[in-house]
Amino acid sequence: MTVESSLVTPLLLEFPFEWTYLRSIVRVSLYVSLVAVALSTLCSLPIALAVGFTEFRGKTLLTSVINTGMGFPSVVVGLVVLFAVSNQGPLGSFDLVFTAEAMIVSQFVLATPVITGVSLAAVSSVERTVRDAAFAMGGTRVDVALVTIKEARYGIATAVLAGFGRAISEVGSVLIVGGNIVGPDGTSKTRTLTTAIQLEARQGRFETAMMLGAILVVLVLVVNAFVVRLGRGDGGYR
Repeated sequence: MTVESSLVTPLLLEFPFEWTYLRSIVRVSLYVSLVAVALSTLCSLPIALAVGFTEFRGKTLLTSVINTGMGFPSVVVGLVVLFAVSNQGPLGSFDLVFTAEAMIVSQFVLATPVITGVSLAAVSSVERTVRDAAFAMGGTRVDVALVTIKEARYGIATAVLAGFGRAISEVGSVLIVGGNIVGPDGTSKTRTLTTAIQLEARQGRFETAMMLGAILVVLVLVVNAFVVRLGRGDGGYR
């Protein structure tokens, strides 16, 4: 066996494992973050619209609580979610410990205050005359809500992007509730891009860590471009 073949053979043997490893990590990261942000958006928008449309006692306090939640420590969220999904917790019967679903719960908790807070600011910035005009034309509360969402769509898109950035860049909470698990065949079970970067850098595999970091940046840019274009509602021709 020549020197060249002795160098190429290990690379050929190692590459399938690395490809499976990278692909599974990307899949888990996108699955967890996109599902968490989608659920968070469905929950956050009604809250933002309700708070933005309604005047009630304690509204300022509720807004402050939402804004405070935007900077809530992720490790604390991870501990709380881990307790909730443990055998002694209220969700223990679902057997979610160290699963992707537990990570979704954790990222949902982290992303919801961010999306709610930014969406609330966007909804509140819509002039009241727009809502009054919708009511005057015989629109229902649902119609007014849809008009407000249309007017605030760019701000809401920014809120979704902020929530996605908070979710996909998370390390502490997903590490606690997910366990950073990889199967014997190199397939990720609960390892995400961020936890993989941390582990690979700690083990001195800087090439793999840099590759994962580049993939993470590309994914964020692609999602950002898609959401911003969707938020514009003009097909991106602007």
